[in-house]
Amino acid sequence: MAMYTIEINETFDVPRHRVFALFADHNSFGKLLGAPVKRIKDSQDADPNGIGSVRKIGIGPVGLEETVTNFEPDSLIEYTITSMSPIKNHLGRIRFDDTPEGHTQISYTITFEDIVPFTGKVVSSALEKGIRRGIRQVPKLAKQR
Repeated sequence: MAMYTIEINETFDVPRHRVFALFADHNSFGKLLGAPVKRIKDSQDADPNGIGSVRKIGIGPVGLEETVTNFEPDSLIEYTITSMSPIKNHLGRIRFDDTPEGHTQISYTITFEDIVPFTGKVVSSALEKGIRRGIRQVPKLAKQR
């Protein structure tokens, strides 16, 4: 099986806590993805979207579940797919940092392996395209919060 990596680095003239809040909240994360997202299990931490929370992406029986595995407020979110999926060994990692100019930089990395040979390239391309399109909405969505 082949390993695939998506790397997206973007900088926004938006405070880091606002950018983090968009990615951390499962409902607003859906707006970034352009897909329905719903938290189906709360974290036991103070933030219901923290470690152990589970979100479902998709509609009805068609969709997948992701579980948050690491959550450092205003700094880091890591998650993995924990339901049936056409990929395996998935890890999503979003790092949030301040730039010297006072902007927010995100480093979003997704790694995974395909299960069915040669499907990973299609999945990788579609995922990256969707995330890049959604991330362009960060400044607009952050102002609405």
